[in-house]
Amino acid sequence: MGAIKVFLKEVLLPIALAFCLASFLKPIYMPDGVCDYFLMWICVGLPFGIRRMCLWLVPSGYGISGSVGIFALNLIIGGLIGGLAFFIGLLLGVIHTIREII
Repeated sequence: MGAIKVFLKEVLLPIALAFCLASFLKPIYMPDGVCDYFLMWICVGLPFGIRRMCLWLVPSGYGISGSVGIFALNLIIGGLIGGLAFFIGLLLGVIHTIREII
């Protein structure tokens, strides 16, 4: 029973979350019917990466445009980190599930 719980928590739940995000954000990364994979990577990876970012760039001493630019950079970096964290987490979840079975 432990292997099923590990599989559901570490593999199936993140895949379901990524699928829901991809479905919900499809108009953003497919505006003309052509998939922009880089933008899809950022959109799907964002919730997985924001909490794993070690350094937030805090805008201080900038105008509104500089603050918005730094906030956008934080989101882009969080999405890129999140895409990697998502795939590495899936790989580790599969390995953990296999170890629970054996």
